[in-house]
Amino acid sequence: MTGATTGVSALLLDLDGTLVDSEPLHRRGYESFFAHKGWELPDLSVFTGRRAVDVFATEPGPWDGLDPEAVLAEVLEHVPDEAAVAVPGARELIEAARAGGTPVAIVTSAGPAWVQRSLVESLTLELDSVDLVVTARDVADGKPHPAGFALACRRLDADPAAALAAEDSPAGVRAALGAGVRQVHGIGTSHPREVLLDAGAVEVHDDLRPLLRMLRA
Repeated sequence: MTGATTGVSALLLDLDGTLVDSEPLHRRGYESFFAHKGWELPDLSVFTGRRAVDVFATEPGPWDGLDPEAVLAEVLEHVPDEAAVAVPGARELIEAARAGGTPVAIVTSAGPAWVQRSLVESLTLELDSVDLVVTARDVADGKPHPAGFALACRRLDADPAAALAAEDSPAGVRAALGAGVRQVHGIGTSHPREVLLDAGAVEVHDDLRPLLRMLRA
């Protein structure tokens, strides 16, 4: 199945760092949390694109031996209660895909509440503006495991080889590629261009406007 006018089977979009530039908010939350605990601040790039509970469960750090869910809950208390800035072209890209008959899925390591908040407050869209949302709660394995993207393609009845994905992290790029998506575009809000290209991104853009032009071509 492909979009009626785009020839793309599905548009698969990460959320944080791709649709909304929320990484600065998350960074402030982590910095506040680690300062509050009196722990040394780690390299926060280890969290980008991954479920925080997976990082706390598998990566060494001062949180060793603690309940990952409890640690995450405490981190979230330190994240500023502000709306993240929309990445340029985000809202227009979703609207253009839907107008062209291309199904749109958000595939994110975040939870449902953050997806809802980001769509409404940052993108001024409703949840039904996209066809599907796959969150951290929908799959057993988070990025870089391909489970989230694979699930999105199955639920949308979309050929992954004909899908278009956008991701801002190496973990996300690898996850999409692992699901069989061939056109994975990097969004350079969180990582250097070279890092995303090394992960397998076909191109890296500053924002989503180049993808919008691709869909409208």
